[in-house]
Amino acid sequence: MRSFWRGLAIFLLGGLLGTGFGVALGFFLFPYVFPPPPAAEQLSEADRSALHATGTFIHANPSDPIHWGRGKVSVYERTVFLEPDFEVGPGPKYHVYLVPAASIRNEAAVKDAMFVDLGRLRAFKGSQRYAIPAGLDLSKYPSVVIWCEQFSVLISPADLTAAR
Repeated sequence: MRSFWRGLAIFLLGGLLGTGFGVALGFFLFPYVFPPPPAAEQLSEADRSALHATGTFIHANPSDPIHWGRGKVSVYERTVFLEPDFEVGPGPKYHVYLVPAASIRNEAAVKDAMFVDLGRLRAFKGSQRYAIPAGLDLSKYPSVVIWCEQFSVLISPADLTAAR
């Protein structure tokens, strides 16, 4: 009888641990297996008011195969626009930040800065636009960054170059 209870306890513990592992694995694999469709937002004439700067997202840490980004970004007077060629590796809770530091290549540069959170990334691929808060001095923000808020990880930075 004692071996029955011991076997039942091991079975239940194994089932509980297996279920927990399966759920945790599902949370991490879900964005890879079922990515959202590419975004295809357009800029209105009001958004195209005045081009302030442009940049290109880079893979900040080439030894990290999971956190990467590529594509162009344009910063207008009232809008940050991720161009149609924009793409990042999938993950949870990605946000678009304007950061008052140049040449960002690690997490510390973002954590120590007074960044402006423009909102949650709506898709891992395609064009998207994000409103810039009124009265923000764009000359003080030379970088746009894709940041994983859940794990405080730099996904992809873009150094901005002033438009001519």
